[in-house]
Amino acid sequence: MPKVAVIEDDLPTSNQLRSWIEAAKPGIVVDQWFSRDEAEAAIARERYDLVVLDIELGRERHAGVAIINAINKKHATPVLVVSAMPATIYRSIMKALDAWDYLQKATFEEADFTDTFLEILRAVKERDKPALEADELAMDPLRQRSPTWRGQRINLPLTAQRILAALFARRGQVVSYEELYEVVKSGRNRDNIRKHVSTIRDAFREIDPAFECIENVPMRGFRWAD
Repeated sequence: MPKVAVIEDDLPTSNQLRSWIEAAKPGIVVDQWFSRDEAEAAIARERYDLVVLDIELGRERHAGVAIINAINKKHATPVLVVSAMPATIYRSIMKALDAWDYLQKATFEEADFTDTFLEILRAVKERDKPALEADELAMDPLRQRSPTWRGQRINLPLTAQRILAALFARRGQVVSYEELYEVVKSGRNRDNIRKHVSTIRDAFREIDPAFECIENVPMRGFRWAD
């Protein structure tokens, strides 16, 4: 069963996040930490599958930044940041630190948190599967950096990367539109999915004009065919 750390100095908020996590994934192990010192000590001795983290802890306005750096040095555990600080400023900062996603307090619902949380756990599970033979495409669903195709970097926006990861993880199988809706944050309709797939194909063809690995399966979805 996955093990998660919630690092949040406000007890009611910490307990709420824990209750949402336990409702979404019954039986999951949740550790709660309330300061930078105890969080860093826990990270040093424990191996977490996911960390939910506030940036400001007590009087330390950017304690979360130091904790993310400690996580990246130790285990590169995926981090979901939940903070009151404005997303317009801090989302890009957190992405640069390789945080998975950023949710601004008081602007999201339980469903938004749960969807993002479960998406990260799915990526963890996918990462830990034995590697399959398909080494032309290299990507890590937990690191938000551009994938590479035959050694060359593919320039893709984040949503397109998530769709590509979903197709690549199930290569040879049809991934339905409904399943692809689960990896996009908005625009959960077929036209939007088709636009993202078109963006992916164009990005591949910039470096490989003969690229044809993503197949359209009429009325159903798409398939990665090596």
